[in-house]
Amino acid sequence: MTLSKEKLGALCFFVLAIAYGLQAQQIKLLPGDQFEAFTARTMPYALAWLTGLVSFLVLILPQKGSGETFSKVFKGLNWAPTIVMMILMILYGLALTPLGFLLSTVLFLVAGIYTLGEKRWKIILLTAVPSAVGFWFILVKLLNVYLAPGEIFLALNIGA
Repeated sequence: MTLSKEKLGALCFFVLAIAYGLQAQQIKLLPGDQFEAFTARTMPYALAWLTGLVSFLVLILPQKGSGETFSKVFKGLNWAPTIVMMILMILYGLALTPLGFLLSTVLFLVAGIYTLGEKRWKIILLTAVPSAVGFWFILVKLLNVYLAPGEIFLALNIGA
């Protein structure tokens, strides 16, 4: 069986999309939300479907002459950034409660961009900070989603 790196990646993303879509069903809805056009499940469902569709197309569409075997797909891959990114994702999930969405997202993006090879701090900060603030603004101000500020900031307000 031959499997190129692109097909293996597409297969992994296809499985991930299915698992993500199944997990999205576990998101609790508030009473009456089932009649709303946009709920807490809408974006996860859309992301799962879009990822599944694109990865499925990559899997089934023919690829020009690739003589790679299944074992050759894994040879020569740079696994270090992948492992570091997975660790960063776990740390991001753990940091959300104490640091809050905005600060944890900025730190995650800074660390992730640096891990993926960008070493110019001006570019890193000009990418991470506006992205995190933009997502925060969309979620909090436009979609009216409550994001806890973080235990550190709550503790500072209590002491004031």
